[in-house]
Amino acid sequence: MKHLHVACAIIERDGQVLAAQRSAAMSLPLKWEFPGGKIKPGESPEDCLRRELVEELNVKVSVKGVLPSATYDYPDLKVTLYPFICSIEAGKLHANEHAALLWLSLDELPSLDWAEADLSLIVDYCRQRNSVQP
Repeated sequence: MKHLHVACAIIERDGQVLAAQRSAAMSLPLKWEFPGGKIKPGESPEDCLRRELVEELNVKVSVKGVLPSATYDYPDLKVTLYPFICSIEAGKLHANEHAALLWLSLDELPSLDWAEADLSLIVDYCRQRNSVQP
């Protein structure tokens, strides 16, 4: 079974998180995900993240934190996600590859039709955010 390693960004802004909808031409069409992409051989997850976000969203980010990696087994594919908590530091957000982008509150995150691999990241992220005291 093929095993993909993917860096992804949980991008925060004003108490909300960015969700990206996969295009109809992608695998898992029109499912929602945290933006990112496949890690190339010899590339670190963080370097991959920075490269992919410029390619997909036209933005540079600053990394504010890391969540534990999560592996999901699809019927024909295994995916390991390496999630980074980020904020946009430069660029104008634009969906170059995705069908849509949405800013959502923590409470709104579960309302979308997420790619299955991303679901555990939502749980981990919400748990972490709810444990942070102002």
